[in-house]
Amino acid sequence: MRCPFCAAEDTKVVDSRLAADGYQIRRRRECISCKERFTTFESAELVVPYIVKNNGNRVPFDANKLRVSLSRALEKRPVSADDLEKAISKIIIQLQSTGEREVPSKLVGNLAMDALKQLDKVAYIRFASVYLSFDDIEEFTQEIEKLRE
Repeated sequence: MRCPFCAAEDTKVVDSRLAADGYQIRRRRECISCKERFTTFESAELVVPYIVKNNGNRVPFDANKLRVSLSRALEKRPVSADDLEKAISKIIIQLQSTGEREVPSKLVGNLAMDALKQLDKVAYIRFASVYLSFDDIEEFTQEIEKLRE
């Protein structure tokens, strides 16, 4: 791997450990030439299925779009960026494990809601209110009651 600092081709691995609940390997590397250290992540390259929107359009899965949506729901909530990234990784793994080439957007939304429910109940309600298009306070109340159970 090339050094990102001096572009030398020779680097050595100083440390390796599992990351992302065992689905990635985090490697600490050192450049032989300039002695700078940097981190790389290695993971299996699995195909993430295309997303079939409600209108029938097929679009590639976009992890950044998911990250932005979840981040909005988690805004000003006590959830670490690391926990958010773990949730996103888990959703991606669940999508890959379907073995399908295409999945409905509803599946991605439901996986996101499940992840938020485990991370933060307030963020879950925020996300659900937009995702499920709550029209009135009664729908809000019903969703909160489901959480209490």
